[in-house]
Amino acid sequence: MGRAKQPTSEVIDLPELPVEHGLNQQQMSTLTQEISAQFGDGQIYDRIRVVNEARFYMAQSAEAMLEAGKRLIVLKENEPHGEFESIVREQLGLPERTARLMMQATIKYTSPSLDSKRQALAVLGKTKLFELMTEDDDELVALAEGGTVAGLKLDAIDRMTTRELKRALREGSENYKSLSQLQANTNAERDQLKLDLAKREKLIAEMDPIDVGDELRVEVSKKVSAAEIALRSLKKPFAALAEHTEQHGFMHDDFMAGLLGQLQFALNQLRGEFSIKEAPDGEVMPAWMREEAPLPTAPEEA
Repeated sequence: MGRAKQPTSEVIDLPELPVEHGLNQQQMSTLTQEISAQFGDGQIYDRIRVVNEARFYMAQSAEAMLEAGKRLIVLKENEPHGEFESIVREQLGLPERTARLMMQATIKYTSPSLDSKRQALAVLGKTKLFELMTEDDDELVALAEGGTVAGLKLDAIDRMTTRELKRALREGSENYKSLSQLQANTNAERDQLKLDLAKREKLIAEMDPIDVGDELRVEVSKKVSAAEIALRSLKKPFAALAEHTEQHGFMHDDFMAGLLGQLQFALNQLRGEFSIKEAPDGEVMPAWMREEAPLPTAPEEA
Protein backbone atom coordinates (compact mmCIF):
# COMPACT_ATOMS: atom_id res chain seq x y z
CA MET A 1 0.00 0.00 0.00
CA GLY A 2 1.41 3.40 -0.92
CA ARG A 3 1.83 6.16 1.60
CA ALA A 4 -1.36 8.14 2.02
CA LYS A 5 -1.09 11.68 0.78
CA GLN A 6 -1.10 14.09 3.68
CA PRO A 7 -3.30 17.17 3.51
CA THR A 8 -1.28 20.32 3.09
CA SER A 9 -1.71 23.05 5.64
CA GLU A 10 -2.83 26.40 4.28
CA VAL A 11 -0.21 29.05 4.89
CA ILE A 12 -1.82 32.02 6.59
CA ASP A 13 -0.20 35.36 5.99
CA LEU A 14 -0.09 37.34 9.20
CA PRO A 15 -0.60 41.05 8.83
CA GLU A 16 2.68 42.92 8.61
CA LEU A 17 3.47 44.47 11.99
CA PRO A 18 4.77 47.96 11.23
CA VAL A 19 8.02 48.83 12.92
CA GLU A 20 7.78 52.60 12.57
CA HIS A 21 7.29 54.47 15.78
CA GLY A 22 5.05 57.05 14.14
CA LEU A 23 1.84 55.00 14.02
CA ASN A 24 -1.18 57.03 14.95
CA GLN A 25 -3.91 55.77 17.22
CA GLN A 26 -6.27 55.02 14.34
CA GLN A 27 -3.67 52.81 12.58
CA MET A 28 -2.92 50.90 15.79
CA SER A 29 -6.62 50.37 16.42
CA THR A 30 -7.14 49.08 12.88
CA LEU A 31 -4.23 46.64 13.22
CA THR A 32 -5.51 45.38 16.59
CA GLN A 33 -8.96 44.81 15.13
CA GLU A 34 -7.51 42.81 12.23
CA ILE A 35 -5.53 40.55 14.62
CA SER A 36 -8.58 40.14 16.86
CA ALA A 37 -10.84 39.30 13.93
CA GLN A 38 -8.48 36.71 12.44
CA PHE A 39 -7.15 35.00 15.60
CA GLY A 40 -9.15 36.26 18.58
CA ASP A 41 -12.71 35.39 17.50
CA GLY A 42 -13.46 39.09 17.46
CA GLN A 43 -13.15 39.45 21.25
CA ILE A 44 -11.54 42.45 22.94
CA TYR A 45 -7.99 41.62 24.05
CA ASP A 46 -7.60 40.54 27.67
CA ARG A 47 -4.18 39.14 28.55
CA ILE A 48 -5.36 37.03 31.50
CA ARG A 49 -8.11 35.47 29.40
CA VAL A 50 -5.79 34.76 26.48
CA VAL A 51 -3.12 33.19 28.72
CA ASN A 52 -5.71 30.97 30.44
CA GLU A 53 -7.15 29.92 27.10
CA ALA A 54 -3.67 29.11 25.77
CA ARG A 55 -3.00 26.96 28.84
CA PHE A 56 -6.36 25.24 28.38
CA TYR A 57 -5.67 24.28 24.76
CA MET A 58 -2.13 23.20 25.58
CA ALA A 59 -3.58 20.88 28.21
CA GLN A 60 -6.12 19.60 25.70
CA SER A 61 -3.26 18.85 23.34
CA ALA A 62 -1.53 16.77 26.02
CA GLU A 63 -4.78 15.04 26.97
CA ALA A 64 -5.49 14.34 23.30
CA MET A 65 -2.02 12.86 22.94
CA LEU A 66 -2.60 10.53 25.90
CA GLU A 67 -5.99 9.49 24.53
CA ALA A 68 -4.42 8.80 21.15
CA GLY A 69 -1.73 6.81 22.96
CA LYS A 70 -4.44 4.58 24.46
CA ARG A 71 -5.73 3.79 20.98
CA LEU A 72 -2.23 3.06 19.74
CA ILE A 73 -1.76 0.58 22.60
CA VAL A 74 -5.06 -1.14 21.68
CA LEU A 75 -3.99 -1.31 18.03
CA LYS A 76 -0.57 -2.69 18.93
CA GLU A 77 -2.06 -5.42 21.11
CA ASN A 78 -4.53 -6.52 18.44
CA GLU A 79 -2.60 -6.15 15.18
CA PRO A 80 0.38 -8.14 13.89
CA HIS A 81 3.70 -6.34 14.28
CA GLY A 82 4.15 -5.41 10.63
CA GLU A 83 0.50 -4.40 10.23
CA PHE A 84 0.64 -2.11 13.27
CA GLU A 85 3.67 -0.28 11.88
CA SER A 86 1.92 0.08 8.53
CA ILE A 87 -1.17 1.60 10.19
CA VAL A 88 0.97 4.03 12.17
CA ARG A 89 2.90 5.19 9.11
CA GLU A 90 0.30 5.12 6.34
CA GLN A 91 -3.06 5.68 8.01
CA LEU A 92 -2.06 7.87 10.95
CA GLY A 93 0.94 9.57 9.36
CA LEU A 94 3.03 9.17 12.52
CA PRO A 95 6.74 8.39 12.68
CA GLU A 96 7.25 5.14 14.58
CA ARG A 97 9.36 6.88 17.24
CA THR A 98 6.55 9.38 17.92
CA ALA A 99 4.06 6.53 18.26
CA ARG A 100 6.34 4.76 20.75
CA LEU A 101 6.70 7.97 22.79
CA MET A 102 2.94 8.46 22.84
CA MET A 103 2.34 4.92 24.09
CA GLN A 104 5.09 5.22 26.71
CA ALA A 105 3.63 8.55 27.90
CA THR A 106 0.16 7.03 28.12
CA ILE A 107 1.41 4.09 30.19
CA LYS A 108 3.35 6.52 32.41
CA TYR A 109 0.69 9.17 33.04
CA THR A 110 -2.33 6.87 33.28
CA SER A 111 -0.68 4.66 35.90
CA PRO A 112 -2.59 4.36 39.21
CA SER A 113 -0.17 6.66 41.02
CA LEU A 114 -0.29 9.45 38.40
CA ASP A 115 -3.77 9.20 36.89
CA SER A 116 -5.32 11.62 39.39
CA LYS A 117 -2.49 14.11 38.77
CA ARG A 118 -2.66 13.89 34.99
CA GLN A 119 -4.64 17.09 34.41
CA ALA A 120 -2.32 19.10 36.65
CA LEU A 121 0.67 17.88 34.65
CA ALA A 122 -1.08 18.17 31.27
CA VAL A 123 -0.83 21.99 31.35
CA LEU A 124 2.85 21.54 30.53
CA GLY A 125 2.05 20.26 27.04
CA LYS A 126 2.98 17.02 25.39
CA THR A 127 6.65 17.73 24.59
CA LYS A 128 7.44 18.50 28.25
CA LEU A 129 5.51 15.42 29.34
CA PHE A 130 7.78 13.41 27.06
CA GLU A 131 10.85 14.91 28.80
CA LEU A 132 9.45 14.14 32.26
CA MET A 133 8.71 10.49 31.48
CA THR A 134 12.06 9.33 32.90
CA GLU A 135 11.30 10.81 36.34
CA ASP A 136 9.99 8.57 39.13
CA ASP A 137 6.22 8.47 39.66
CA ASP A 138 6.62 9.67 43.25
CA GLU A 139 8.57 12.72 42.07
CA LEU A 140 5.91 13.60 39.50
CA VAL A 141 3.16 13.22 42.11
CA ALA A 142 5.10 15.58 44.36
CA LEU A 143 5.53 18.01 41.45
CA ALA A 144 1.76 18.07 40.81
CA GLU A 145 1.17 18.69 44.53
CA GLY A 146 3.53 21.69 44.73
CA GLY A 147 6.88 19.94 45.06
CA THR A 148 9.83 20.00 42.70
CA VAL A 149 11.63 17.91 40.10
CA ALA A 150 15.32 18.73 39.62
CA GLY A 151 14.69 21.71 41.90
CA LEU A 152 11.94 23.10 39.62
CA LYS A 153 8.30 23.71 40.53
CA LEU A 154 5.42 23.16 38.12
CA ASP A 155 4.99 26.85 37.27
CA ALA A 156 8.72 27.21 36.60
CA ILE A 157 8.67 24.23 34.25
CA ASP A 158 5.61 25.71 32.54
CA ARG A 159 7.55 28.93 31.80
CA MET A 160 10.61 27.11 30.45
CA THR A 161 11.18 26.04 26.89
CA THR A 162 11.44 22.32 26.23
CA ARG A 163 15.16 22.72 25.57
CA GLU A 164 15.66 24.50 28.92
CA LEU A 165 13.73 21.76 30.70
CA LYS A 166 15.80 19.05 29.01
CA ARG A 167 19.03 20.75 30.08
CA ALA A 168 17.79 21.25 33.66
CA LEU A 169 16.76 17.59 33.96
CA ARG A 170 20.12 16.45 32.56
CA GLU A 171 22.05 18.65 35.00
CA GLY A 172 19.85 17.48 37.88
CA SER A 173 20.49 13.87 36.92
CA GLU A 174 24.25 14.45 36.76
CA ASN A 175 24.25 16.13 40.16
CA TYR A 176 22.21 13.27 41.61
CA LYS A 177 24.65 10.73 40.17
CA SER A 178 27.60 12.67 41.64
CA LEU A 179 25.99 12.78 45.08
CA SER A 180 25.03 9.12 44.84
CA GLN A 181 28.58 8.18 43.87
CA LEU A 182 30.00 10.26 46.73
CA GLN A 183 27.61 8.57 49.16
CA ALA A 184 28.50 5.15 47.75
CA ASN A 185 32.22 5.88 48.14
CA THR A 186 31.69 7.10 51.71
CA ASN A 187 29.66 4.00 52.57
CA ALA A 188 32.30 1.76 51.00
CA GLU A 189 35.08 3.45 52.98
CA ARG A 190 33.08 3.14 56.20
CA ASP A 191 32.35 -0.52 55.51
CA GLN A 192 36.03 -1.15 54.77
CA LEU A 193 37.02 0.58 58.02
CA LYS A 194 34.57 -1.57 59.95
CA LEU A 195 35.97 -4.66 58.25
CA ASP A 196 39.55 -3.63 59.04
CA LEU A 197 38.65 -2.99 62.68
CA ALA A 198 36.88 -6.33 62.90
CA LYS A 199 39.92 -8.10 61.46
CA ARG A 200 42.18 -6.24 63.85
CA GLU A 201 40.05 -7.14 66.84
CA LYS A 202 40.02 -10.76 65.74
CA LEU A 203 43.83 -10.77 65.34
CA ILE A 204 44.29 -9.15 68.74
CA ALA A 205 41.95 -11.70 70.32
CA GLU A 206 44.06 -14.50 68.85
CA MET A 207 47.41 -12.97 69.86
CA ASP A 208 49.40 -13.85 72.95
CA PRO A 209 48.69 -11.26 75.72
CA ILE A 210 52.39 -10.42 75.91
CA ASP A 211 52.49 -9.68 72.18
CA VAL A 212 49.35 -7.58 72.48
CA GLY A 213 50.94 -5.58 75.28
CA ASP A 214 54.10 -5.01 73.23
CA GLU A 215 52.06 -3.80 70.26
CA LEU A 216 50.04 -1.43 72.41
CA ARG A 217 53.28 -0.02 73.92
CA VAL A 218 54.67 0.61 70.44
CA GLU A 219 51.54 2.54 69.43
CA VAL A 220 51.52 4.64 72.60
CA SER A 221 55.26 5.31 72.27
CA LYS A 222 54.71 6.68 68.76
CA LYS A 223 52.05 9.05 70.09
CA VAL A 224 54.28 10.23 72.93
CA SER A 225 57.23 10.72 70.58
CA ALA A 226 55.07 12.85 68.28
CA ALA A 227 53.89 14.92 71.27
CA GLU A 228 57.46 15.39 72.47
CA ILE A 229 58.60 16.53 69.03
CA ALA A 230 55.77 19.06 69.04
CA LEU A 231 56.85 20.31 72.47
CA ARG A 232 60.50 20.65 71.41
CA SER A 233 59.39 22.63 68.35
CA LEU A 234 58.37 25.40 70.80
CA LYS A 235 62.04 26.18 71.40
CA LYS A 236 62.43 28.40 68.34
CA PRO A 237 59.27 30.54 68.87
CA PHE A 238 60.09 30.88 72.58
CA ALA A 239 63.60 32.08 71.59
CA ALA A 240 61.99 34.64 69.27
CA LEU A 241 59.86 35.91 72.16
CA ALA A 242 62.95 36.17 74.39
CA GLU A 243 64.83 38.09 71.70
CA HIS A 244 61.87 40.42 71.31
CA THR A 245 62.02 41.09 75.08
CA GLU A 246 65.73 41.95 74.89
CA GLN A 247 65.33 44.27 71.91
CA HIS A 248 62.14 46.09 72.86
CA GLY A 249 61.56 45.48 76.55
CA PHE A 250 58.23 43.73 76.11
CA MET A 251 57.90 41.00 78.75
CA HIS A 252 56.58 37.62 77.54
CA ASP A 253 57.44 35.58 80.65
CA ASP A 254 53.86 35.32 81.91
CA PHE A 255 52.60 34.42 78.47
CA MET A 256 55.13 31.58 78.05
CA ALA A 257 54.51 30.40 81.61
CA GLY A 258 50.78 30.22 80.83
CA LEU A 259 51.39 28.08 77.74
CA LEU A 260 53.62 25.65 79.62
CA GLY A 261 51.13 25.59 82.47
CA GLN A 262 48.43 24.60 80.00
CA LEU A 263 50.55 21.67 78.80
CA GLN A 264 51.44 20.71 82.36
CA PHE A 265 47.76 20.76 83.30
CA ALA A 266 47.00 18.29 80.48
CA LEU A 267 49.83 16.02 81.69
CA ASN A 268 48.57 16.15 85.26
CA GLN A 269 45.07 15.23 84.08
CA LEU A 270 46.42 12.15 82.31
CA ARG A 271 48.48 11.18 85.33
CA GLY A 272 45.51 11.53 87.67
CA GLU A 273 43.00 9.78 85.38
CA PHE A 274 45.13 6.64 85.11
CA SER A 275 46.79 6.90 88.59
CA ILE A 276 50.26 7.06 87.03
CA LYS A 277 53.04 7.39 89.60
CA GLU A 278 55.69 10.10 89.44
CA ALA A 279 59.02 9.20 87.86
CA PRO A 280 61.86 8.58 90.38
CA ASP A 281 63.81 11.69 91.40
CA GLY A 282 66.34 12.74 88.81
CA GLU A 283 65.05 10.28 86.19
CA VAL A 284 63.79 12.02 83.07
CA MET A 285 62.76 8.82 81.25
CA PRO A 286 62.30 5.24 82.41
CA ALA A 287 65.23 2.97 81.65
CA TRP A 288 63.25 0.88 79.11
CA MET A 289 62.59 3.96 77.00
CA ARG A 290 66.24 5.07 77.07
CA GLU A 291 67.32 1.62 75.89
CA GLU A 292 64.73 1.09 73.15
CA ALA A 293 64.21 4.49 71.59
CA PRO A 294 66.49 7.49 71.03
CA LEU A 295 65.35 10.83 72.34
CA PRO A 296 63.30 12.52 69.55
CA THR A 297 64.38 15.92 68.36
CA ALA A 298 62.40 18.64 66.69
CA PRO A 299 63.03 19.00 62.95
CA GLU A 300 65.02 22.01 61.80
CA GLU A 301 62.76 24.80 60.65
CA ALA A 302 63.57 26.70 57.48
